[in-house]
Amino acid sequence: MSTFVLESEQTDEPRVEVRLKRSSQAKRLSLRVSQLDGRVTLTLPRYASEAEATGFIREKAAWLRRHVARFEADVPVGQGSLLPLEGQMIRVIQGAGRKIVLSEDQLLIPGPPERTGARLSGFLKELARDRLTAASDAYSAALGRPFNRISMRDTRSRWGSCSSQGTLMYSWRLIMAPPEVLRYVAAHEVAHLAEMNHSPAFWQVVQTLYGAHHRERGWLREHGASLHKYRFTSST
Repeated sequence: MSTFVLESEQTDEPRVEVRLKRSSQAKRLSLRVSQLDGRVTLTLPRYASEAEATGFIREKAAWLRRHVARFEADVPVGQGSLLPLEGQMIRVIQGAGRKIVLSEDQLLIPGPPERTGARLSGFLKELARDRLTAASDAYSAALGRPFNRISMRDTRSRWGSCSSQGTLMYSWRLIMAPPEVLRYVAAHEVAHLAEMNHSPAFWQVVQTLYGAHHRERGWLREHGASLHKYRFTSST
């Protein structure tokens, strides 16, 4: 896969790297900006020339820069950091004793400052498991379909999944989203216990379990990618 770089024309414009991907199925040139990391891919038919590709990119330059500018740089988390928790911004500060304490808009993390990120990610994962297990239990009972187990991961490609064996997987970063968004994702995945597809029947199950969900889906499209910018350890 080759790459084309759309250089900045002004000092306040972002430089955009576009990956060129040829496809035998493609009938026309199409641009895609990943909602997870802002990466740009131009898919082009086998017969299209690179001159056509670069001309198309330059034609869409303003649109591309607007979309790419939405993605912010990674934010390392430590003492003094601000980050979202259940939809509210909180500040991480040094705590005393052994327990992590959530107090209004502050999260007190005891121990050595260099361990703050690792301890905080562990706390968020456990809180996410508690919230998502409670929501999944409630929706599963309402549906009358039990699930097998729940796992937490740090997935960039999806917020949750449901296997044919009834295993529910969720991104623990959902704990940073508003509570109603987390509950919607739980309802979505539990609905797959009845409908392993995205048919109208599936969406009717989601509607029955959760209710209207356009706002929550819109929140994930608009703000979900920003939850991945927070870095708690070098491997998170």
